[in-house]
Amino acid sequence: MPNGNQLARNNGVQFPRSVTSIFKTVLVEAAKIAPYWNPQINAVHKRELKKGNRNRASLAVARKLVAYMMAVDKNQTEFIPHGEEKAA
Repeated sequence: MPNGNQLARNNGVQFPRSVTSIFKTVLVEAAKIAPYWNPQINAVHKRELKKGNRNRASLAVARKLVAYMMAVDKNQTEFIPHGEEKAA
């Protein structure tokens, strides 16, 4: 078990810092490919590219992905992209 200096706290749950760094890496890599698959994410990416460089755009997309994940977790629902109806 890692000592207290090697742990990151998240709402009372402790994770090894290596886990949080791995999550950040995966999140940024997902943010790099997400604009190819989702029009709303692509719009965020293009808007941020106009303001700055690719790193800024990737971080903005990563923040949007986290916002989507937090909303899905909070509402305990499936993710349904805007404009799509859930199949009955």
